[in-house]
Amino acid sequence: MKFFYLYVLVATLISCQTEKETSTTDEVSTSTKSKRQSRSLDENFKSYWFDGTAEISSYELNQARYGEMRKGTAVLIYVTEPFDSKDQIKADRIKDDNYSVLKLNATRDFNTGIYPYKMMSSTFLPLDFEGNAIKVAASIQEWCGHTYMQFNENNTSYDVQLHSYFQSEGNKSFQIESALLENQIPSQLRLGPLKMPVDTLNIVPSAEFLRLKHIDAEPMEAIAKLRELPDGYLYSVNYPEINRTIAYKTEKEFPFRILNWMERYMDNQIPMVSTASLKKTIKTDYWNKNSNKFAHLRDSLQL
Repeated sequence: MKFFYLYVLVATLISCQTEKETSTTDEVSTSTKSKRQSRSLDENFKSYWFDGTAEISSYELNQARYGEMRKGTAVLIYVTEPFDSKDQIKADRIKDDNYSVLKLNATRDFNTGIYPYKMMSSTFLPLDFEGNAIKVAASIQEWCGHTYMQFNENNTSYDVQLHSYFQSEGNKSFQIESALLENQIPSQLRLGPLKMPVDTLNIVPSAEFLRLKHIDAEPMEAIAKLRELPDGYLYSVNYPEINRTIAYKTEKEFPFRILNWMERYMDNQIPMVSTASLKKTIKTDYWNKNSNKFAHLRDSLQL
């Protein structure tokens, strides 16, 4: 029933690591500040996200694939960390031009008949200054093979790498113009739903969707809308060109957890709706909890 309600709301709108991870508040370099507008973060945000832990949320997943629905599990892992501005990787050394990012590792696991699908993306959203995701890396593994896709910001464009077991996709490197990356939306919502961009935008669909549907990576015209609900906010994006809609519902108040999401598109010539619903959330320094004695924490997440 909760997803029927979400679906109706969206329909209305569109018709309408290393061994140790650490959080940081390192200052961004003067040169970077001169190029970009500083991002304003309030004390609630800083105390929640820079406390040396990660936020881990598990979701009940219903994923459309090959024209059928598949039950599975999704997990969103958020953590702040220092980022190397040159190499665009997690910084292991303190440097003046390092800056803070909110990293989101998003996983989805489900089975298609006899064989499993595993999807994971890592999205790095800058916190010291305004802007789109600096980097997105995504991979999909299943028994036929695996694919890997990466976006790296390069001034006014993204450098894109694609490695695939499909010959038609092959090993490619190319550039696309800079635009909002759909993968950053779950992170950007955590900064405050009321700050989200709306109206007609250019957005690059998620790396997971691009690879599942074997679509070229490029910005597409999309219509983004935000609706305030009694118990949260609903942010939706509709891509008319590919007849696809996504929507995320967040909490009404900080920290604006993602309560559920949906994705509607044609799958195997059949209109399908994938959904995910929040099960549990914990905050912990998971990188320090790899001993068997911490296995019970998976029960806390209903994993």
